[in-house]
Amino acid sequence: MPMDALCLSAVLAETAKGVVGGRIDKVYQPSRDEILLHIRHPEGPCRLLLSANPSRARLQLTALPRENPAEPPMFCMLLRKYLVGGKILSLRQPPMERLAELDIEAANEMGDKVRRRLILEAMGRRANLLLLDDQGRIVDCLRRVEGDLTQARPLLPGLFYKYPPMQEGKRDPTALTEAERAQVLDQGRCDTPADRFLLDRFLGLSPLIAREVSFEAFGEVDAPVGRDPAALLDRLTALVGKVAAGQVQPTLLVRQGEGVDFSFRPILQYGPATESRTYPTFAALLDEFYQAKETADQVRQKGRDFLKSLTHARDRLVKKMALQEEELARTRNRERDRRYGDLITANLYRMEKGAKVLRAENYYEEDCPVIEIPLDPLKTPQQNAAKYYKAYTKAKTAEEMLQIQLEKGRRERAYLESVLDSVSRAEGDRDLEEIRQELVETGYLRRRGKAREKMKRPATKPLEFRSTAGLRISVGRNNLQNDRLTTKQAGKWDYWLHTQKIHGSHVILWTEGGPPDHQSIQEAAMLAAWYSQGREGKKVPVDYTPVKYVKKPAGARPGMVVYTTYQTAYVDPDPALADKLKAKAPEGRRQRG
Repeated sequence: MPMDALCLSAVLAETAKGVVGGRIDKVYQPSRDEILLHIRHPEGPCRLLLSANPSRARLQLTALPRENPAEPPMFCMLLRKYLVGGKILSLRQPPMERLAELDIEAANEMGDKVRRRLILEAMGRRANLLLLDDQGRIVDCLRRVEGDLTQARPLLPGLFYKYPPMQEGKRDPTALTEAERAQVLDQGRCDTPADRFLLDRFLGLSPLIAREVSFEAFGEVDAPVGRDPAALLDRLTALVGKVAAGQVQPTLLVRQGEGVDFSFRPILQYGPATESRTYPTFAALLDEFYQAKETADQVRQKGRDFLKSLTHARDRLVKKMALQEEELARTRNRERDRRYGDLITANLYRMEKGAKVLRAENYYEEDCPVIEIPLDPLKTPQQNAAKYYKAYTKAKTAEEMLQIQLEKGRRERAYLESVLDSVSRAEGDRDLEEIRQELVETGYLRRRGKAREKMKRPATKPLEFRSTAGLRISVGRNNLQNDRLTTKQAGKWDYWLHTQKIHGSHVILWTEGGPPDHQSIQEAAMLAAWYSQGREGKKVPVDYTPVKYVKKPAGARPGMVVYTTYQTAYVDPDPALADKLKAKAPEGRRQRG
């Protein structure tokens, strides 16, 4: 759900304890819509995330590492100039608004202490992040908004900041007077659905909470408000009071094993079909809920440029191979051309110049049936025979070349699909940068300018795991890592694992000089299945063999190997196992499915 005002107030109450009184040590902008503040606090350091993403706008403490771009964006540099070293004095929220304000005391250019405000407007598609000076003027904002007929509140540097206008006809449920309550009760004598009635008349409520209040009051979410408006209002007042008193429980709604929504309290309206899974903090809840979604969105956004090139190259290759298949099918009639040439040569004495058809006995078949052979009337009999012999020779040569080209195309298509699979499993900028470098080396992308090439970051490391028996397991993130793992780093007695005829990562089980136990092989095979295109399947075949039986052919594309003397395990991909084994790894980032 979009974080409503009630949920935001609960999150801010938790967050304030970890940031108020702390000093901003570093400022990063890991993505276009996110700012990450590293804060030194007397109770311990923490990281505060402010997201102005229209679909994920929020403020939270986070424990997840985030990769930063090689060059910090301009807005990030501005925040570093004005906020680094500043002390956070307060974190507050205007009543029932999806806004969060950080009051910060920092030094100006003269060394004097001044007040500044960092404001997060977590309002859906209008989400924004603004820095204000000590007089309330906008220094700059993440998204500048020009004033026009459709936008009454321009947001530009130099303008005085104004709160968004309050929605007409709606009241603050935290400050409802007796007169307003009586008016709402009078309006509630109608057949409007209770959840719609609450959304139309009160600020700060999400559809999820409005339905939940209706469910608590009437036992169903679509009951008419006229059934008992007083009971509905009492439930809402009680809910608001609990949030104000800090009686909240971070809750993730799980359906079919996947988090679909979250709230500040258990949700009962969905019944047993949806599990309400509680968390100790909102920070842990929001990290869990948004991690996979953000990773997928960031990879899709940042890899969009070369994903388009890859997809176009693959589609073009598929069309080319289809034409080659059609041409290959036509070459299979070449024996007919050779026989026509033989029959014309054998019947030269019967042919006349200018004939369009030769009727002759076909001595290649039993009973020698009479067949008709098309002729070119402008050619002599000898020239007609030569034409068919030439067509036969051309088709024979074409078949050999087409088979070579088709085999080359199949290998190229397999390589492109393996790269697309690597992109789908990339975790961030550095993974994408390695894939980009691979595509540059293989000729699918142009090399970038020298200035950007100088800013290369060190190569990422493979994903690291530990089997239950304590053996190390490495999983390549992309084709370049797969090559390094298999051909340079692994010893000949270590075990290599890969899904059979399915694109995926190379997995190395480091045996430490001894024979691996069966459980370690099984766990490594399950990881190989999970980090492959077969992760949604059952009984995925995974081949495994000592590394000494794995070879890389000369001239092969990155990640392409051949292997012999292998065994096959059939396993079910298990993301829970990946999490379990990942927790024991000595290095590397946590990967979630």
